[in-house]
This record gives sequence, C-alpha cells and structure tokens, in this order.
Amino acid sequence: MTQSLSPLKSFSPDSGQVKVWIRRLVWKMSIATFLLMAIGSATRVMNAGLACPDWPLCYGQFVPTQQMNLQVFLEWFHRLDAALIGMSAIALVGLSVWFRNVLPRWLPWASGFALFLIVFQGILGGLTVTELLRFDIVTAHLGTALFFFVTLLTIGACLSDFQGNNTANKLPWIGLTAASLIYLQSLLGGLVASQWALHQCFFRGDMCIVMNTHIIGVVPAALATLAAIVISWRTAALHPLIRTFANIALVLISSQILIGVATFKLHLQVAPLTVTHQAVGAALLGSLTLLTVFALRDRQSSGQYPASKLT
Repeated sequence: MTQSLSPLKSFSPDSGQVKVWIRRLVWKMSIATFLLMAIGSATRVMNAGLACPDWPLCYGQFVPTQQMNLQVFLEWFHRLDAALIGMSAIALVGLSVWFRNVLPRWLPWASGFALFLIVFQGILGGLTVTELLRFDIVTAHLGTALFFFVTLLTIGACLSDFQGNNTANKLPWIGLTAASLIYLQSLLGGLVASQWALHQCFFRGDMCIVMNTHIIGVVPAALATLAAIVISWRTAALHPLIRTFANIALVLISSQILIGVATFKLHLQVAPLTVTHQAVGAALLGSLTLLTVFALRDRQSSGQYPASKLT
C-alpha cells in the first residue's frame, strides 16, 4: 500500500509551480481571446456574421465541409476558437479550485467570474445569429469579449512575480481612467460598426450622431492615455515594466488615431484596415490594463525590485 501511494505523494507541486502553470494558461487564453476578437471583427467586415445560419452547429454539422468558403470558414473558426477558450476557462476554474490551498484566495472567484463571462459571451454569440445581427446584441457581444480579455490580463498580472518600489503614486487611477475611456470608446466603435453608422451618415445622412460621438470620444480617451504615459515617464524609479507598457501604449494610441483617420477617409472600404483598427484598440486596452495593474501592485510594494517574470 505504501508503494502504491508513493507516486501520489511525490506529486505535490508547491505554490510557485502551480502559479506558473495557471499563469501560462491565462496568458495563452489572453492571446486566444485577442485573436478571437480579431477574427470576430473580420467576420463582421466580411459580412460573414450569418454565414452559418444555425447555432451552435454550422449547417447542422460540426465541420460544414460542403458549404465551406471564406465567409463560412471565418464564422465557423470564430466559434471554434470561442469553444476552445470556453474549455480553457473551465480548466482554469478546475485548477484554481483543486489547488486552492496553495493559491491566492481570490483566484477561484476570479476564474469563476471569467467562466461566467465566457458563458455569457457564448449566449450573446448565439443571439447574434438567432436575432439576425441585432445591433445592441452585437455591441454587447464585443463589450463582453473585451471585459473577458481585461479580466484575463488582470489575473495574469496579479499572478506574475513582481516587486515594485512604491513609486507609482496616482498612476494606477490615471491608468484606470484611461483604460475605462478606451473601453467605452471601443463600445462606441462597436456601435458604429454594428449599425453601419459611417455608411449611413455619408450616403443617407442618418446615424451621424452615433458616428460623431465616436469621433469626439477620441479626445478624452487619447488625453487620458497620454497623461498616463507622461506620468510614467516622469515618475522617478518607476519599475521598467510599467514604463514598457506606457511606451507600448504610446505606439498603439498613435497608430490607432492614424488608422482611424484612414478608415474614416476610406469610408470603411479597406477590410484589413478596419480589422486592424479594432485589433489595435483591443491591444491598447490591454496595455493600459497591464500598466494599471502593475502600477497598483507597485504602490503596494516597498524596497528594491527584481526583474518581473511574465512566463
């Protein structure tokens, strides 16, 4: 009996090992979610949202080989990626609960919330098909995906090895404000896209209020982002990782404004440019989220800091 139990006794990972496993899973889920949103944007731009007329299957099949074309593939692959993320979220909850004794107490709750979001996202995904791409459901679908993305990044950042120098001061709240405004701006962009507001405003004179609200919203979102970037630069002894996210945010906000202007001038006629606009917006939200979380952790730290580990 003692010999039969020895393999089980030998498998006793410590807190550090378990955190590494879960952290890697969360980062991979974050990347998959980012790709999922990019594919979802491509699906919308290519008018493929109803390429699969039924849900959750596509033409009553798991793989619709006979009906497969570019539009069907985009919609089918979008669902496949979402299903894989959903299974990963279940695994995340299972690992968090199983190893709860060696993990932070908040992790099972956070992973459970992430699972709730992805289930809710799946329900909204089904409704986008059954309700024939109703604009409010499509916008809520995007908003939930972005919130799920932010949740994963927050979990990953909180699990990362990090020791700051307690120099962030008010940076977490400025970063949170910038991230919140970028999130709202992304929702406005989703509303513009789901209602085809740009086309309607240019060619019919309708929906101009929706489009102009999105354009005006660039100002506070950009100013808040730039404020977070400048404060990161001007804060002495700030952890270099936080400054890295600030630099990434600068590149992304500059690119996003240029891409937005080009998209507007071209009247959404260049599909890859439109997809890139949405993807860069999600990446900007992600960089500001990481800046905020690490800045908040920096405020809770003291003493010298080692290099952080994100793997």
